[in-house]
Amino acid sequence: MKNFIHCLNCGKNLASKEQEGPPYCAECILDLNYRTSDIDRNEIDKELQKILNFFVSDVSAAFNKDPAASTLLEVLTIYPGIKAVLLYRISHFFWKLGMPFIPKYLSDIARQMTSIEIHPGAEIGSDFFIDHGAGVVIGETTVIGNNVTIYAGVVLGGTSLEKKKRHPTLGENVVVGTGAKILGPVTIGDNVRVGANSVVVNDIPPNSVVVGVPGKIISRKGEKIEKIDLRHGDLPDPLSITISALEKRIRELEKRFSTNKEPKKDDIEISYGDYGEGI
Repeated sequence: MKNFIHCLNCGKNLASKEQEGPPYCAECILDLNYRTSDIDRNEIDKELQKILNFFVSDVSAAFNKDPAASTLLEVLTIYPGIKAVLLYRISHFFWKLGMPFIPKYLSDIARQMTSIEIHPGAEIGSDFFIDHGAGVVIGETTVIGNNVTIYAGVVLGGTSLEKKKRHPTLGENVVVGTGAKILGPVTIGDNVRVGANSVVVNDIPPNSVVVGVPGKIISRKGEKIEKIDLRHGDLPDPLSITISALEKRIRELEKRFSTNKEPKKDDIEISYGDYGEGI
């Protein structure tokens, strides 16, 4: 008697070749059924227009923020960040429609073309610029505000296996330096700079600079943040600042409690050799 194996999804008997792979029939594995009855056509028009508007703002941001950009044609044709973000905008449109497979397929194409991986579920605002971009990873539940610039090797990653908000939220006018990692559902406020190779695992208030592993905050309150701010390498070193402050404090204490005085006639001066011998 032939031993039948059933599809775990629909219960259909699997063919002999199908039995060699996952316990699902071909129809279930390749199920791309898509319901269009609940789609609001006006909303689709709005989303398509947003793609065009974002495309203009993203290209303009790349041209204005990169001093190496000489022409708009150059930005449009050879900038990997522009290609990756445009494909993300399209895949995000399909993601919001609930279309299966296609959004992630477009995301994978973008990754192969540019080495930039943006999950189609991420929410990204206007004037978004990825400079160079190799190794950039942006997770599914990431939210990014307007006028954000990130550099190569940046990871906006998750720290949970649960289906919930598990990736960072970035405010507006944020710069994330080369190789920086922002992990978990943390919130990065407006006008924040994250230093190169920093690892941020806690919320960061607005108008701050973050450097180090783990990231430490150095306030910039009161300083105006330019809309185009690329100073991801012009950052203070908190360790050097701390050591310098301690050294200054030690000198002040030494002056305050100094016992140095001019030797009197009755004083005896004792001198030691290199290894403590002799008087």
